[in-house]
Amino acid sequence: MTSSPYLSVIVPAYNEARSIRSTLEAIQAHLDRQPYEYEIIVAADGDDGTREIASAMAERDRRLDVIGRPGRGGKGRGIRDGVARARGDVVGFVDADYKTPIEEMEKLVPWLDQGFDLVIGSRGVAESRVEVPQPLYRRVGSRAFGLVMHLLIGLRGIRDTQCGFKFFRGDVSRDLFSRQRIDGYMFDIEILHLALRSGYRVKEAGVRWRDDGDSRLDLVAGNWRNMLDLFRIRFGRYPRRSAPDLQIAQVSSAEKSSP
Repeated sequence: MTSSPYLSVIVPAYNEARSIRSTLEAIQAHLDRQPYEYEIIVAADGDDGTREIASAMAERDRRLDVIGRPGRGGKGRGIRDGVARARGDVVGFVDADYKTPIEEMEKLVPWLDQGFDLVIGSRGVAESRVEVPQPLYRRVGSRAFGLVMHLLIGLRGIRDTQCGFKFFRGDVSRDLFSRQRIDGYMFDIEILHLALRSGYRVKEAGVRWRDDGDSRLDLVAGNWRNMLDLFRIRFGRYPRRSAPDLQIAQVSSAEKSSP
């Protein structure tokens, strides 16, 4: 494959041997029906065979690329490494557990043609559809986390920072992830924080989402690391980029027409 694809999809996967094949097959089946070229980059950390399964699939399809390491480098690091390899005009990432199906990208990508620089899937706007919610204790914890995060970082115009379904203009993804440094789960907040400081236009769009009950976050140690990362984001020194003022918009029920 010599020409650059239109779309690069990054799939971060830590010990996802049970789901990685079905997820990649679902993504490929949808993208094969599209009129453009694409590539899929699997950032597979862990030691349960995920990387080997994806590599075997890549031997049969050169549009599939696999990176990763035996240890746990972190979701932020995996996507950062994936973006560094991505060649697409549009770059996005989709979680390996497939909580949001790839078909939902059709609600996001058209907004990039309307002048937005990144479009983030959301469970918090009117058009969102949560088919299987998280357990009550996790929803309460998420609300508490959101309050702390907004007080510390800002991002008050964005309701859902953590949905693992985001798409960027290719040049914007490469700029943001070249400056991004958080390896863990707080990388989403870091990217949005950088986008706000850089003046990029952000769209929040409702998507379908379902919980699978498989959380990798340790409620004590994991949340402590997340809090430290929030402070790193809030008080870190990042290179600045000159750009127009950021405009945050949401897909709302008042917007009847799609682009």
